[in-house]
Amino acid sequence: MNSMTDGRKADSARRRDRVLKALAAMLRSDADITVSSVARAARVDRTFLYRHRDLLERVHAAATDPGEDGRIAAVSRVSLQADLSNALAGNSRLAARVRQLEKRLSESLGEHVWAETGIGASVDVDQLQQRVSMLEQQLADMQHELDERTEELEASRAANRELTRALNHSPSTRT
Repeated sequence: MNSMTDGRKADSARRRDRVLKALAAMLRSDADITVSSVARAARVDRTFLYRHRDLLERVHAAATDPGEDGRIAAVSRVSLQADLSNALAGNSRLAARVRQLEKRLSESLGEHVWAETGIGASVDVDQLQQRVSMLEQQLADMQHELDERTEELEASRAANRELTRALNHSPSTRT
């Protein structure tokens, strides 16, 4: 078990050494320093750098600090175009949101002004109350008509029961 652990430690030390050498070579050659480029040059996975914070901090420091000649790590054209594209898309979204909010504000202010000044068409409350009264009267009439028909139906059923009872008890109908 110790030999396995020792082997892993030795492999990790070899990879750390390769990362440090690749970083030093990239600094001397004015190459573009990124996590991916250092990992590629050192033949390690990027996750190796992220697992070793000290190496990752060195890569970031080398990428942002000016070298001896005062140069700052170059930014690739593709990354600048991607940043520009993202910024333009964000601006478009923000502009659309501003237009939406301006429209809502305008509608709200317009309704408020119409209500305050009385310029707009007001809801005729009297007409609505008359309509409610008329519908309540129709409901009452329909309820009265339903009650009358229910009484008539009950009377018809009672008469039908009496006739059926009379026919069933009549001695002349039986043979």
